[in-house]
Amino acid sequence: MIIQIYAFTKVEEAIAAVNLGVDNVGFVVGLYDMVFGELSFADAHEIAKSLPEGGTSTAITMSDDADEILRMADAVRPDILHISSELEEVNLDMMAQIRERLAPDIKLMKAIPVEDEKSVKIAQDYAQVSDVLLLDTSRKGFPGVGATGFAHDWNVSKKIVASVDIPVILAGGLNKDNVGEAIMKVRPWGVDSNTSTNIEGSRVEKDLNRIEAFVRAVQKSEFYEKEAH
Repeated sequence: MIIQIYAFTKVEEAIAAVNLGVDNVGFVVGLYDMVFGELSFADAHEIAKSLPEGGTSTAITMSDDADEILRMADAVRPDILHISSELEEVNLDMMAQIRERLAPDIKLMKAIPVEDEKSVKIAQDYAQVSDVLLLDTSRKGFPGVGATGFAHDWNVSKKIVASVDIPVILAGGLNKDNVGEAIMKVRPWGVDSNTSTNIEGSRVEKDLNRIEAFVRAVQKSEFYEKEAH
């Protein structure tokens, strides 16, 4: 099972997280003044190239411009390119174009807002043009998909996991106290934490103690099995 943590802004914290057992190290790329923790292409590349063995770099973009997204991927060279824009901003056609033009060694991940039964069909459609799906929560006032700190209906997420043929990461309000239950309910390929692993009161600084607690909670799950890299 993959453990993914967002959103790192410092190289040393990203390295420390991998050493604590984090698999996917996520960071926000692009200075668009849209979300907290945005990094320049150069700073994001520093994190991506500095990760120790076992660490997978995941670059999240809020851009809705295919050329800009691909320019970022070329500059940062992440292992995974995470498209977190609203569905109407990066639709199926654009996802297909990005995937076709993306370097073959970079995987493409799309964030899917889980709201109701309609989300199952949406996820199935995006699974055709993605390598990985991330199931997250959308809320009014939060740009893109995710980073709200709120959970969604895990019953819908469970249906999505069972109905697609690509890896699925579960996100949305997960913390050390509820991640075990979420894993048991949804049986995802991976789990993700952002807001609950920040320093209390901060939107950008990561708390290594909270990260370690989250990792240990995941590892206690009877369904946890370390993914080979």
